[in-house]
Amino acid sequence: MKLTSEALVRERSYDAAAVEAMLAEAIQKNRRKIVVLDDDPTGVQTVHDISVYTGWDEESMREAFLEEGNLFYIMTNSRGMTAEETTKIHHEIAAVVDRVAKALGREYMFISRSDSTLRGHYPLEPELLRADYEKNTGLTVDGEILCPFFKEGGRFTIDNVHYVQYGDELLSANETEFAKDKTFGYMSETMPEYVEEKTAGAFKAEDVTCIALDTLLRGDVDTVEQQLLAVKDFNKVIVNAVDYADLKVFAVALYRVMAAGRNFMIRSAASIVKVLGGVTDQPLLTRDKMVVKETSNGGIIVVGSHTAKTTAQLECLKQNEKIAFLELDATLVRDEEAFKKEVDRCLADEERLIREGTTVCCYTTRALITADTGDKEDELRLSVRISDAVQSLVGRLTVTPSFVIAKGGITSSDVGTKALAVKKANVLGQIKPGIPVWQTGEESKFPLTPYVIFPGNVGTEQTLREAAEILMG
Repeated sequence: MKLTSEALVRERSYDAAAVEAMLAEAIQKNRRKIVVLDDDPTGVQTVHDISVYTGWDEESMREAFLEEGNLFYIMTNSRGMTAEETTKIHHEIAAVVDRVAKALGREYMFISRSDSTLRGHYPLEPELLRADYEKNTGLTVDGEILCPFFKEGGRFTIDNVHYVQYGDELLSANETEFAKDKTFGYMSETMPEYVEEKTAGAFKAEDVTCIALDTLLRGDVDTVEQQLLAVKDFNKVIVNAVDYADLKVFAVALYRVMAAGRNFMIRSAASIVKVLGGVTDQPLLTRDKMVVKETSNGGIIVVGSHTAKTTAQLECLKQNEKIAFLELDATLVRDEEAFKKEVDRCLADEERLIREGTTVCCYTTRALITADTGDKEDELRLSVRISDAVQSLVGRLTVTPSFVIAKGGITSSDVGTKALAVKKANVLGQIKPGIPVWQTGEESKFPLTPYVIFPGNVGTEQTLREAAEILMG
């Protein structure tokens, strides 16, 4: 299904200031710490001055709960894991979070943040969190809210269809390249059908509660509240939205029903986290806000994502003649010795160029490497092996780059946790809409270095080049 961008222009017939005031009051009264489990590092693309933890040991979780703010992120990188692996870590996280919360006398709620184009371990992850939350707290989770709206990335939900924006055109997500993902693909056009498809019929499309856009455009909090109060047995709730204003109306109703004792699990993209957390708007970051340690060394850009958008952005980046480009031949990945030599070659060239003051872009062969077996989890393991090689091009550096940009979800996660060894980062904000920047912690390989986490499916063809040029100065 296709729409034009005119479908995003909607009139709202309510007092926006009154809704803002109600939401601010609800957030202030909320006593639940919002724990966001993020399946790759890109999920902080709507917030600023929020902590991201790359581990979930008790000491880190205690620090997170004691922070003044009402939310924090745990980066799981589970989109790069098998179902078995993500099951294991979700049980671990749920147990530690509950243990720390009880020790500190705190209530909490989970948000399972995933891809705005509906890829990831769904319904597995929210089901795991629901079961452990109920077991650990003795409370019942009444329903699950699905909210893939992400304005900065051009993701909108209208009449229960989720759309991806391409210029002036909106294309239903099931017709995009993202729905053809070998590991997390799907066929359904509407969100209720997506639920039925992904749950293998355990939850029927006709039983899904849909929060209509017209209801939100009227600011009809009462109707949304009544819809949420009627949800039971972990049934699903779809939130239609074309603007943050729509999420604010919904959030007021959600906070009301939670205050009345109802509990919900949330599976979402990045935007609703910002609204529920009361995170303010902030201008895009300038170089002086990101670079706190000047150096004559060049920066490093690593590109692992294979989406068509990433490839187009890489081609545009090549127009900058001040950047040196190194291609890592990923087709050698099945030959362990040959692939090792290829990685070593790239690393040596990269190291020399960065020392000379040149910014370097290392990118994998654009051909998509597939497993011979056709097995989805074999495909995932192969992509992880390539990502390990890409992150090593940062992790094995002996020279400190002036900045780091990683392109793609799995790539950026591995660079953050393995290469940069970040345990806790501060989200500075966004360098471009939907493109977050971490400031690495003192414990990391390159302390206080700006780290740009560039999703594979966000921005225009020019955005990667523009971000690099901001940091190059």
